[in-house]
Amino acid sequence: MRSSRTRSPRARAGLAWAATLPLVAGALALGAPAAGAAGHDGGRHALPGTKPLWATRQADQGATSASAAVTARVYLAGRDAKGLADRARAVSDPHSAAYGKYLSPAQVRARFGATHDQIAKVTGWLKKSGLTVTGTTNRYLTVTGDAAAAERAFAVDLHNYRKSGHTYHAPSATASAPADLADAVLTVTGLDNAPRLAQHHSSELPPPEGVFRNSGPFSSYYGSRTDKKLPSAYGGKAPYAIKGYTGKQLRAAYGAKKWTGKHVTVAITDAYASPTIAKDADTYAARNGDPRYRRGQLSQVIPEDYTHIEECGAAGWYGEETLDVEAVHAVAPDSDIVYVGGASCMDDDLLDSLGKIVDGHLADIVSNSWGDIEANETPDVAAAYDQLFQQGAVQGIGFYFSSGDNGDEVDNTGTKQVDTPANSAWVTAVGGTSLAVGKHDAYQWETGWGTRKAVLSKDGNDWTGFPGTFNGGAGGGTSKTVAQPFYQRGVVPDGLAKANGGGAMRTVPDIAAVADPNTGFLVGQTQTLPDGKPGYDEYRIGGTSLAAPVIAGVQALAQQARHGVAIGFANPGIYQRYGTAAYHDVTDHPLGAGRDLAVVRVDYVNGTDASKGTTTSLRSLGKDSSLRAVVGYDDVTGVGTPGAGYVSSYRP
Repeated sequence: MRSSRTRSPRARAGLAWAATLPLVAGALALGAPAAGAAGHDGGRHALPGTKPLWATRQADQGATSASAAVTARVYLAGRDAKGLADRARAVSDPHSAAYGKYLSPAQVRARFGATHDQIAKVTGWLKKSGLTVTGTTNRYLTVTGDAAAAERAFAVDLHNYRKSGHTYHAPSATASAPADLADAVLTVTGLDNAPRLAQHHSSELPPPEGVFRNSGPFSSYYGSRTDKKLPSAYGGKAPYAIKGYTGKQLRAAYGAKKWTGKHVTVAITDAYASPTIAKDADTYAARNGDPRYRRGQLSQVIPEDYTHIEECGAAGWYGEETLDVEAVHAVAPDSDIVYVGGASCMDDDLLDSLGKIVDGHLADIVSNSWGDIEANETPDVAAAYDQLFQQGAVQGIGFYFSSGDNGDEVDNTGTKQVDTPANSAWVTAVGGTSLAVGKHDAYQWETGWGTRKAVLSKDGNDWTGFPGTFNGGAGGGTSKTVAQPFYQRGVVPDGLAKANGGGAMRTVPDIAAVADPNTGFLVGQTQTLPDGKPGYDEYRIGGTSLAAPVIAGVQALAQQARHGVAIGFANPGIYQRYGTAAYHDVTDHPLGAGRDLAVVRVDYVNGTDASKGTTTSLRSLGKDSSLRAVVGYDDVTGVGTPGAGYVSSYRP
């Protein structure tokens, strides 16, 4: 998810764009296969989550044609799935005797990967059913065939269903595998085709999107410039928004000190790849005081072909990669960065990107600024992600995911929910703040990121509808599907963990960093200029897709402080430091109860220049939908943001 420059409809940061990551649509439909489905009788192993929630009786349009094309992935469970999860916990828990005793990729495959016998048996079953195996990896088999063959293989009937004005096929009940393959088959994805619309294969990506520019006036640091002629707010004059923080300011805010991330590699995953990233990143560093890139310091691993280019808005992802790369380098300027691009924004392709990092152990730290709402996640897809995250944890690899840009998601979806994969118990969910860095790069305060926007009245005498409407905020809250992980016990208040009723559940986020685009980061990128030609330009950006790479950069500093020893899955250690000087304990009222904060922002109406005029607005801070940043753990900022003692706390 790219957090937008303002908050455009294409936002993919933390996540806000359902089309960005069209998870296999549906939710938790865990019913058993219908007796006798597709001519099968008993002796089956159910694959939970393969029947999407939208495949209802009311939406049923009848049986899918037997000749309809089906493409699916059968994910392999490998050997000892429980042992993998147990090992991932043990090596990540500072209280465990196995803490930090990581395995190599080869050892992971040998101890937990699929066996040749499992692969052979699964392949034989699929072929016998009439499906064609078109690809085999150590993690999954790709199969194609007609609906009749898929029904035979998975003991389920495929029906057509109406969804959002379209017709898609999907299983009418939970799919299954033969009982004797229960230990070999993890899940299957692709039996419904809702997220797989027209697959447009191409090796050419579109040109960059149109240029976006901030109007100004700006503050050079928080509070440096104020217009006394503008109306007051909260008992005083709000300062202009900063032009955009740079590396020097962020490093000072989050306690970088002498650490630079030397000898640490950070991986970044997004969809597609910016064709100008190397030049843009180096130009930005030279213009904004960051060290220039060493030869080979920034590298890319990209697919041969791209898919879903129009559906995913491929050009919009260039800015996401650019933000992630420049933010990591700004915070950890000596870290190596490897960008691993997905062939599209679909789950299978993003899983492939993550898989490349795990299989090749390309990095110890992985920043991911994308996701979707939890309602769009199904247990089958979640299982495929969690298997990768656990394999990474066993190797000492930690994954960091944006928590979202729409607060509690009520304004966006009508339902209070968290985002995914940030909801996984095996990743570090990164929330967001509004950050004030003052004169001489001094950290002043942070609030939880959540803004309300009120536009200056025509007569200039007041802020219309003050404090205005919700304008974006860090994602967070309580998962409806993931149980509370061990590391959150005793830290997350029951009022949050049990907010949905019943038992304690996973609460998001875990940690936070700057995200508010009104106190955001300056980024430089090649864009399409008004004359239609590409050119480099700079603008301020935010969202939790800024927070994630900032935290990834801070973790690179912390790993350097550990003399290069991998932190791995960081959450147990993050929560172990809860309540110490390692963190800024962020609240929505850092100056005291009842003292609200705001900034003034001026924008071009057309987003480019003054030809259509400008608009002036007041952005009130610390007002994140129903979520609140309070003393202690909260569902906007987690345990807080890295403080002056965070990096040094990792020193042996």
